[in-house]
Amino acid sequence: MFPGPTLLSAVGAVIEGALNRALGLDPAGQRALLEALSGPVRFTVTGPLTVHWTLDRVGERRVRVSSTTEQSPVLTICGRPVAFAALALGDDRVFADERLTVAGDTALAHQLQRALDQLQPDWEAAMAGHLGDVPAHFLGRRIRHSVKWSRQAIQTMNANVEEYIHEESRALPGRRELEATFRDIDELNLRTERLEARLNQLALPGSNNDTETL
Repeated sequence: MFPGPTLLSAVGAVIEGALNRALGLDPAGQRALLEALSGPVRFTVTGPLTVHWTLDRVGERRVRVSSTTEQSPVLTICGRPVAFAALALGDDRVFADERLTVAGDTALAHQLQRALDQLQPDWEAAMAGHLGDVPAHFLGRRIRHSVKWSRQAIQTMNANVEEYIHEESRALPGRRELEATFRDIDELNLRTERLEARLNQLALPGSNNDTETL
């Protein structure tokens, strides 16, 4: 069932309220976020249902969040809800781990992430204004737990893939083999440099050309 306009508007109001409250408390964070919003930024949640919100600046001190898609965004960020929650909570790996994908200026996306990390909006307080303190605290705790779990899952998966590539599939040499190879290369380079130095010395006029172990 697709979420109705009332639910979309409520979620947008929570995000907008938290951001504007944080902007009012942190002038430096305010400048950082508003500079990142050189134009509308569209957030597309891809699962379990596809929904859109647009974030843009209003005047010099505030932002607006709407569920309309009429504006042409300068940046579109797509991903699942837990990835957007991670972005909102300051996770600086959401783009590197490709939990969120970017259409547009990637540098602008990172600038937006850093601005959100600097602002640290009180999302739970914003939810409490619509849901009440107890439901907001419960939901905030569940969201933080989901973000932590997803980050750990990504790290575990990356470690497993790396181990499989190096140790199981043999598509690449194992770590010990690579380390031994690098040591051999370093030793060969050292011996080559010594040999080159000795040959240069023998080529000098008046050099002693007696046979010597190289």
